[in-house]
Amino acid sequence: MLEEEQAVGRFQGQLTDEFLYFFLRLRKERVRKVVQRMRDMYPDENREQLARRLISSKSQLSAVGGTLTHLPLLIPGVGQALQLLGFVSGTSLMTRMHLYLILEIALLYGKDIDDEARVPEMAAVVAAVGLGATAPFLVGFLDLNPWYALPAAALSAGTVTQIIGEAAIRRYNEETSAIVQPTAPVESAT
Repeated sequence: MLEEEQAVGRFQGQLTDEFLYFFLRLRKERVRKVVQRMRDMYPDENREQLARRLISSKSQLSAVGGTLTHLPLLIPGVGQALQLLGFVSGTSLMTRMHLYLILEIALLYGKDIDDEARVPEMAAVVAAVGLGATAPFLVGFLDLNPWYALPAAALSAGTVTQIIGEAAIRRYNEETSAIVQPTAPVESAT
């Protein structure tokens, strides 16, 4: 009985899975298909090279998404509610894209994407995306031309993607190195 409880404890809870599925539309099967496709397309590349390909494609998409997210904020006559709705939905899409990225990289490194260890990683991703989405608002705070918010949004979104991806690579490389490297032998005091 204890073994069953421990085994279940390693996996994400049903509530977490349902939240990711219904609210963030996170499809883990899609993550698995993308990773397999990358492995099939580039069989001679190692996992770090494949991860960087994923980061590169998501960075470009992120820059476009960041720009589109902030575009409604610049249109005069659009109600504040519509502007906020566009920002929230755009940020939600960006968050989902980054969650896919971190799960794809985890899978490339042989991590179980159903393991509860992914939950804090995903929470960190959500926080990073939220911070990155606020960067274009500095344009207004600094009283600059509002159109500067668009390149600021593109740049901040792309940068956040790079940071998230590189942090994932670094983390999973360290975990893999720690598992592979044996500990040093203990010297006896005789």
